[in-house]
Amino acid sequence: MPRVKRGTIAHKKREKLLKLTKGFRWGRKSKERAAKEALLHALSRAFRGRKEKKRTARTLWNVKINAAVRPENLSYSKFIAILKKKNIKLDRKILADLAEHEPEVFKKVIEKAIS
Repeated sequence: MPRVKRGTIAHKKREKLLKLTKGFRWGRKSKERAAKEALLHALSRAFRGRKEKKRTARTLWNVKINAAVRPENLSYSKFIAILKKKNIKLDRKILADLAEHEPEVFKKVIEKAIS
C-alpha cells in the first residue's frame, strides 16, 4: 500500500484558518489553537452583531425623526401616531433620510400629516 502524505492538505487547512483570523489581536492571529478558538467565538458574535445592527439603526432613525419634528412642536410618538391615522405609509428609514437630507420635503410630509 502506498504511503499517503497529507502535509499539503493539512497546511492548506491551517492557512485557511489563519486567513480568517487576520486582524485579530495578540496570538489569536498567528497561533493555530488560539485562532481556532477565537474564530468559534467570532462567528457566533458576528451572527448576533447582524441582529444588533438592525436595532441600532432603527434607534438612530427614531432620533433623527424626533430631532426633525421638534421645531414643529411635535414629539416623535405623536408624529408617528398622526402618520398612522392619516394612513401615510412611509417607514422610519425613509423618514429619517428625508429629515436629514431633504428637510423641505420632510416639512411637506409634516404639513400633509397635520392637515
